[in-house]
Amino acid sequence: MQETRFAFGPFVLDPGAGTLLRDDDPVAIGYRGLKLLAALVGRAGEVLGKAELMDAAWPGTAVEEGNLTVQIAQLRKLLGPAADGGEWISTVPRVGYRFSGSARKLGAAKRRPLPLPDKPSIAVLPFVNVSNDPEQEPFTDGLTEDLITDLSRIPGLFVIARNSSFVYKGKAVDVRAIADDLGVRYLLEGSARRTAGRVRINAQLVDTLSGDHLWAERFDRELEDIFAVQDEVTGKIVEALLGQLWPPPRPRNIDAYDLCVRARRLMDDTPQAAQEAHLMLTRAVSLDPDYAEAYRWLAMNHWMGWVHSGGPTEAARGLALELARKAVTIDPADAGSRWILAYLLAYEHSFTEADAEFAKAIELDPNEADTWAALSDIEVLAGRVEEGLEHIRKAFRLNPFPASWYYLALGQAQYAAGDYAAAIDTLRSDETYRTSSRRFLAASLAQLGRLEEARTEVELFLVANPGFTIRHWAATEPFRDDAMLAHFVDGFRKAGLPE
Repeated sequence: MQETRFAFGPFVLDPGAGTLLRDDDPVAIGYRGLKLLAALVGRAGEVLGKAELMDAAWPGTAVEEGNLTVQIAQLRKLLGPAADGGEWISTVPRVGYRFSGSARKLGAAKRRPLPLPDKPSIAVLPFVNVSNDPEQEPFTDGLTEDLITDLSRIPGLFVIARNSSFVYKGKAVDVRAIADDLGVRYLLEGSARRTAGRVRINAQLVDTLSGDHLWAERFDRELEDIFAVQDEVTGKIVEALLGQLWPPPRPRNIDAYDLCVRARRLMDDTPQAAQEAHLMLTRAVSLDPDYAEAYRWLAMNHWMGWVHSGGPTEAARGLALELARKAVTIDPADAGSRWILAYLLAYEHSFTEADAEFAKAIELDPNEADTWAALSDIEVLAGRVEEGLEHIRKAFRLNPFPASWYYLALGQAQYAAGDYAAAIDTLRSDETYRTSSRRFLAASLAQLGRLEEARTEVELFLVANPGFTIRHWAATEPFRDDAMLAHFVDGFRKAGLPE
């Protein structure tokens, strides 16, 4: 999950982390310089053309060749002479440049193990689909996701979020290494086979410290009994770890459940895929009108404008709020529905009700990482920056390999705190989805006086968001603090975003 590091002379270059060390001390290297150095060192001894190098440092951007010349000169000054007195980077006239030194690969830097929480901690690894039919993959993934949700509702457990568990899907990784990566003691592993109206599930609970299997069982049932099996698996795990049981409510219709499982896989994809998810969810609620989760995702679809050409209208946002309220009414104990309702209420500036819903979501499920990430966004814009930073850090602990929007929330919080360099690092990381986060990246660059880079980010942002204006953004975001609003507007204006 991390890029290869390279060692040359006294230096260690880590492109994934964006760092260059000289004798273990950090070297102040710019973003463009680091990208150029990574391209050159990664193909040491080869001649790289100017166009190729410019594409590495300024992807998708038309820049003058003089920018490359300046960056190479700065790199040479930064690196100093090689051991033989020559240059690390040599010029090939009329062609490009070559890294002349000897570089060796070190492999990815090992992640530092996360400390164990002060209560039983568990991750549910993606169940393996052992059916011969690849179409059953969504069903198996849905089983995993539901078990994660069920366990996260149990008071007294620390449960890793879905995104981080699914990093290991289809990979053969030692359980001890996974436990170190995620900072948990227990892992649930399993497999599922669905065929001819029946389902067979194997599950086992592993203590990664001792290597012991605390519990293992096989279930062979009718497909309609899948929810009973989920309850039994959850109950066995909780009984093993806490000595108590707490079964959650279930959908009534297996076909509605199947549609919702498939729709969930499409929600973080393209707008076209989200429209397909909308059709599935609409069908799901028609089959089971009391299915809270389907209403929850329908609410997000309407609020994000994924099912409306041109983006969400006022009517669409009103419908989203109505659907979120319905989800909470159907299942008041569903923390996922609660935080989505809270988030939508905040964007409607119904702050008192939003705060109450966020508090209830956390009370119901303190392991719901998305709640903490969404709350971070709202707290930062309310001027409570330290609380916002604390919440997003908690979200990352529960979900060490999260969805890209977590990085946007973290970058926004770092900008709000005035830590512009950290915000730039966050918003430029490979994990960040840059379509919407570029505005905060541009503002952070502008606040540090890096106006050329800021203008480039603005141009790229406006390609995907041609109708964006600072005035409209400021009016629709859930700001509760005038000074915080002014801080963001100031950065946007310096970056050159349209008024």
